[in-house]
Amino acid sequence: MQYLFDDNGRRYLDAFGGIATVCCGHCHPDVVEAIVNQTKRLQHSTILYLNHAITDFAEALASKLPGDLKVVFFTNSGTEANELAIMMAKLYTGCHDIISLRNAYHGNAGVTMSTTGQSIWKFNVVQSGVHHTINPDPYRGVFGSDGEKYAKDVEDLIQSATSGSVAAFMSEAIQGVGGIVELAPGYLPAAYSIVRKAGGLCIADEVQAGFARTGSHFWGFENQGVVPDIVTMAKGIGNGIPLGAVVTTPEIAQVLKRRNYFNTFGGNPVCTAAGLAVLRVIEKEKLQENAHVVGSYLKERLMDLKNKHDIVGDVRGRGLLLGVELVTDHKLKTPASAETVHIMDKMKDMGVLVGKGGFCGNVFRITPPLCFTKEDADFLVDVMDFAMSKI
Repeated sequence: MQYLFDDNGRRYLDAFGGIATVCCGHCHPDVVEAIVNQTKRLQHSTILYLNHAITDFAEALASKLPGDLKVVFFTNSGTEANELAIMMAKLYTGCHDIISLRNAYHGNAGVTMSTTGQSIWKFNVVQSGVHHTINPDPYRGVFGSDGEKYAKDVEDLIQSATSGSVAAFMSEAIQGVGGIVELAPGYLPAAYSIVRKAGGLCIADEVQAGFARTGSHFWGFENQGVVPDIVTMAKGIGNGIPLGAVVTTPEIAQVLKRRNYFNTFGGNPVCTAAGLAVLRVIEKEKLQENAHVVGSYLKERLMDLKNKHDIVGDVRGRGLLLGVELVTDHKLKTPASAETVHIMDKMKDMGVLVGKGGFCGNVFRITPPLCFTKEDADFLVDVMDFAMSKI
């Protein structure tokens, strides 16, 4: 569940969840049973031959999305899902320009690497057709928490760097790899409106924020009150099984009929059986509610650390998608990169696993399985408190 054990049998509290992937808990019996039973029945069949494992999950997944988001394409990962979404947007609009955010991370393949807005995740290869707009970061951004001012840069970017028409705007609602940055309030509604006036589609990357992790809503984009044209997802979708998906409208989905789109393992029956089991566990065990209750409690306790330790510059996020940014100077917000690694290692020695992110690697990424308890939250914070006191 929320624990891992090393080769000597020592237990660790997993507060990273395989990078926001293990949503139900490691080796959840219901998910394991679904995988084993499906493997015994049929381990592999491409989508050339439909079976209930694929269609049942597609139907259940589509029912979780708003509006006309009803057509599901399965992939093997979030990178693949984002690549497919971008291709569909280009085909549908007839345009090729993509807008994404600075500090974003959307994958490490050809086009997704272009949309990623951090040099540390980019190789020196040709990357074209993508324009990065100002990141609406309430902590480090130039406009604070004013989402509409950040969105104005999207409009300026379209007018200055494109022909005036774009294919798509892609963003996370809460940036995961970027350091758990929750976009400024009101940003997505304003940005979506601007992009749609330029003929573009709006793509929501829910690879890390989706599947009840934010607690208040099932999808991260719902926290900003928008409905995307395309939604991509992976990680929590299968509790660790290689699985991703793109969900869009019937109208947009028609573009893939112009040629043959095929993915050998996308929609694999074992993977989709696991995905359906995950949805059922989230509902049966009320994991969204737990993410909200425990996540809110954990965030309050982390805020206490901010008041106690000068090294804590910011505590942010929602549900069980939380970030703690460490700085050596509150006014200058100088990243405490080395200290972050030291504290992280100290916490591991004490039995707690957390991740780190942000461009400078100075943000603790706290994304545990959604079965996390208040007792787990207390242990996590107490260990972090002790480790910080030793700096």
